Amino acid sequence: MVRNLQASPQWERITEHWVTEDVAADLTDFKSDSRNYNIALWNPEANGVRYLKTLVYDFAERLDEEDWARLRRIRNREFGNPLSVRLHGESICLDYLQAVLELGFIERQLTLDGARVMEIGAGYGRTCHALLSNHDLAEYCIVDLPNTMQLSRAYLSEVLDEGQFAKVRFVAVDDIDVVEQAPPYDLCVNIHSFTEMTPATVREYLDLIAEKCRAFYVKNPVGKFLDKTLDGHFKGSEAVQMALRTGPLRKVIDIFDSEAVAAVVPEYVAAYTPGDGWECVAEARGIPWSYFWQALYKNGGGQ
Repeated sequence: MVRNLQASPQWERITEHWVTEDVAADLTDFKSDSRNYNIALWNPEANGVRYLKTLVYDFAERLDEEDWARLRRIRNREFGNPLSVRLHGESICLDYLQAVLELGFIERQLTLDGARVMEIGAGYGRTCHALLSNHDLAEYCIVDLPNTMQLSRAYLSEVLDEGQFAKVRFVAVDDIDVVEQAPPYDLCVNIHSFTEMTPATVREYLDLIAEKCRAFYVKNPVGKFLDKTLDGHFKGSEAVQMALRTGPLRKVIDIFDSEAVAAVVPEYVAAYTPGDGWECVAEARGIPWSYFWQALYKNGGGQ
């Protein structure tokens, strides 16, 4: 029997351009070049969205029933056209995947209903959205730079209902005396912004937290990275140097080496302790990132 086992036109093109006759001439870097990208691995430079959605899908499958319940209570998550996947009839993106995991971590240590919450650096407001959708908070105070606060104000006005949005207070960094004069906060939150501030500014905020808050949740990187293959340093060398000078933790590590990450976790926990009398009551990896850590501190001295 004569069998037709010829290469398809697709593979004829691959063998002409990428998996060529000299494919085995030098195997030094073949697992991270076009040869392997056409055999076993999608080119990450061209398939970033595919890898992102794969990551979201994989971690979403690991959510428990309480996580899914938290997610379902967050309405209007699709506003802004996020890069989402669909699982169990629900749309989920990386931002809100993280939000429900962060919220679960906090809930295991604190009672949030009736709480007054302050967030330093709220991004577009997804944490505020998640907390107000899941708990009857008394107030949610956002402290931020003016431009970013314009974004969070606009976004939250779209996704929260009128009653929830009325609980949000926006305070520009130049008006921080508003926070200093306010009653104590039950919780302060900082997610991935202390690492982008000068060390002196972080210290000022930690002092403020020590004075005004009963608990503090923080999720930030444990160190810095310089591996150009990860992001191509696409913002330029000046941006890289600026990043290396910000945050309280500036040691360069291999962020995909579990032992290297674990070695600096004690420094992380110490660096983000607001002050004397504060205790770290829980800490863990900040999923899904290999080098992010989360910790929750309580003020043993009270407010």
